[in-house]
Amino acid sequence: MSKILIIAEHLNGKLNPSTARCVSCAQAIKAAAIDVLVLADAPDAIAAEAAKIAGVSKVLAVANPASAHALAAVYAPQVVAAASGYSHVFAPSTTFGKDVAPRVAALLGVAQVSDIMSVVDAHTFTRPIYAGNAIVTVQAPADQTVVATVRTASWPAAAGGGSAPVEALTLNVEVPSHTRFVELAQGSSERPDLQSASKVVSGGRGVGSAENFAIIFKLADKIGAAVGASRAAVDAGYVPSDLQVGQTGKIIAPELYVAIGISGAIQHLTGIKDAGTIVAINKDAEAPIYEIADIGLVGDLFKIIPELEAALG
Repeated sequence: MSKILIIAEHLNGKLNPSTARCVSCAQAIKAAAIDVLVLADAPDAIAAEAAKIAGVSKVLAVANPASAHALAAVYAPQVVAAASGYSHVFAPSTTFGKDVAPRVAALLGVAQVSDIMSVVDAHTFTRPIYAGNAIVTVQAPADQTVVATVRTASWPAAAGGGSAPVEALTLNVEVPSHTRFVELAQGSSERPDLQSASKVVSGGRGVGSAENFAIIFKLADKIGAAVGASRAAVDAGYVPSDLQVGQTGKIIAPELYVAIGISGAIQHLTGIKDAGTIVAINKDAEAPIYEIADIGLVGDLFKIIPELEAALG
């Protein structure tokens, strides 16, 4: 029987939805016991959230003042200590997971499996390569701990309604002091979070300028969506880089994705290929985005968007 330990991602005392997506991936491994590890200075509220995820067997809460901020150098040795007896250690393939998991794998002396898209069996998985243009099947050694990141865009969040027990765990681990927290610089917005939003409206180079990008924000607010952007729009200075969607930005899987003035470069398509419904608005009828769009509107975005807003009421 497989025993899977999932490293919980959280911020400001709240559990990130990526953790529930990791649980869905773990559930694809048959006959697996799934535990969630919460590392924080005050883990109780976060652990209580994790305990409500259906499919979780147990939540391990580790209170440590050093874990007040998600520093990979501090988290990794604690994860390794807690992972004794587990066959798998999973983390979301987010900025958090990509930071922590490689350190955990290195400390355990194993090779990491990245971006799990599907599970073949307990040690065999599929993952994307070449910007998502090909899918490769990889196999981890059966006699080693499997350390892997889960491509959260490929998995739905596990349902709620669980009631797993929460166990306080004490780890006798000396965390390194060479890494220290200085500050967290992050954008603040009342709009939904880009990586977890069910609806996203993105703008590209075709929007024309930072000032014109207001039309994207207005439409997003109209339908209660998060705002994204193509790399071209970010490079042109229209919006900050934390809104970038694509291979070198955020990989997302909203139920609705509206691409406005985005031609559809391969690195952008990689970030949205798992979206439920893709709507494209572009004046170029030959734009690559139309090859994957479910609905395409060809025309001037500055005429089409006001018409859409009027139709929405």
